[in-house]
Amino acid sequence: MPKTQTATDLFIRHFNFWKHLSDEEKDLVNRHTDTVHYEKGEHVHEGPFDCIGVLLVKKGQLRVYTLSEDGRDVTLYRLFPDDIGILSASCALQSVTFDVYIDAEEDTEVLLMDAAAFRKLAAQNIYARCFGYEMASLRLSEMLWKLQQILFLSADRRLAIFLIEESEAEQTDTIRLTHEQIARYMGTAREVVSRLVKYFHQEGWVETGRGCIRIKDREALQNLADNKKK
Repeated sequence: MPKTQTATDLFIRHFNFWKHLSDEEKDLVNRHTDTVHYEKGEHVHEGPFDCIGVLLVKKGQLRVYTLSEDGRDVTLYRLFPDDIGILSASCALQSVTFDVYIDAEEDTEVLLMDAAAFRKLAAQNIYARCFGYEMASLRLSEMLWKLQQILFLSADRRLAIFLIEESEAEQTDTIRLTHEQIARYMGTAREVVSRLVKYFHQEGWVETGRGCIRIKDREALQNLADNKKK
C-alpha cells in the first residue's frame, strides 16, 4: 500500500518504541507494513504452519484460539480495533513458542508488519524487542486466565463473568451474540450456554431476544462471578 501519514500516526500511537527508532528503522517499518483485508470467517493465521507478522487491527474483529489434537478449539482472546496481535509473529521472538490460530470474526482490516521485518527490528533495537516480549506476556496472561476459568470455574460462573466483561467492553447491557458464539468464546457447548441463559432468565438476571441477551440484574451476575452467596 502507499505509505500514508495515517499509517504512521497509528504506529506512533500504538508502538511505544516508535520514538526510539532511527529514521532507517522507521523506514523499515513503513516499507514492510501493508493494509490487509480479511473477510468474515477467513483464516488469518494457521498456528505452527504460519508466521505472518505483527497485526494492528484497524476495524473488525479477530478471534485467537488453540486447537486440540481431535480438532476442538478453545477461544483464548479476541482482538478489536486498536488491538495488537503479537503471537502471529512469535517466530520473531526467541522463547515464545506458543502457537495460536486466528480467524476473522467479521470483515476486518489490519496493518500487517511482516515477520522478517519485525525480527530484524527486534534484533537491532532493544525497545522494539522489549515491546514484543511485553505484548506477548500480556497475551499469555490473558490465555492463562481463560484456561484457569475452563479448568477451575463452574460454567454458570464463567457465563456470568463473560456477560459482564462483554457488557463492559461494548459499554452496553445488551450483548448481541448468539448462544453458539458465546459457547465458542467460552470454550463450552452451545447446549450448556442455552441451559444457563434459560436459568439466568428465570432468575430475572437477564432478558433474551433473537441473537441477543440483555442484562437486567448486574449485581446478581457480579455476585455469581465473584462467587458470593446470594
